[in-house]
Amino acid sequence: MSDSDAVLVPGTRDVRATLDRATASDDGSADDATTDDHTTGEGASACVVACPPHPQLGGARTDRRLTATSDALADRGVDCLRFDYGDWDEGYGEREDARNALRWAADRYDAVGVYGYSFGGAIAILAAATVGVTVRAAAVLAPASRLDDELDASAAVEDLPCPLQVGYGERDEVADSTPVVEAAERCQQRVLAYGSDHHFVGQHEKVGADAAEFLATHLGVDE
Repeated sequence: MSDSDAVLVPGTRDVRATLDRATASDDGSADDATTDDHTTGEGASACVVACPPHPQLGGARTDRRLTATSDALADRGVDCLRFDYGDWDEGYGEREDARNALRWAADRYDAVGVYGYSFGGAIAILAAATVGVTVRAAAVLAPASRLDDELDASAAVEDLPCPLQVGYGERDEVADSTPVVEAAERCQQRVLAYGSDHHFVGQHEKVGADAAEFLATHLGVDE
């Protein structure tokens, strides 16, 4: 079970987030007050930053793949910071939003990971490869492979300083994840295939549990 805090991610862009804390308060209620101090959940030592899908297509921190992963992380004692991107910036500002969220988490937790779905999968890889703080693990689901010539997630896989898990749907006709999958295989990273389309309908808990298990393991958190 988790409770949540509202977070304003520092930076030049307006980036709002929800910190799902692995340990609920005594009465089980959520604390909606905005927090900008260095306080984490009760005893939590690890946090995963979760990157939503394409904001122009309705992607937001409330995405069901993100919330399922956050719930599964909470069960393993890991906090999760789900954020919304600032104003649309062709992927460049969105990458910086993710990097700022990772910096925020790195200032507050002993171990930090990143998760992303679809557009957010590309953002997660691109941010982790360039952020300049220690990212212990990355997990992505149905990642886009390229957002722009200078935002090539498949190429960035080779620059990742951490273990990576790539999940994809075998019937996905929305995102071309093949270049990321192939790059992950070349780099001997973990790849999971699901019998699903891009949306993973009916499999949210499964894909969330798989991501949470991988991330928690590499963040050094016991089950």
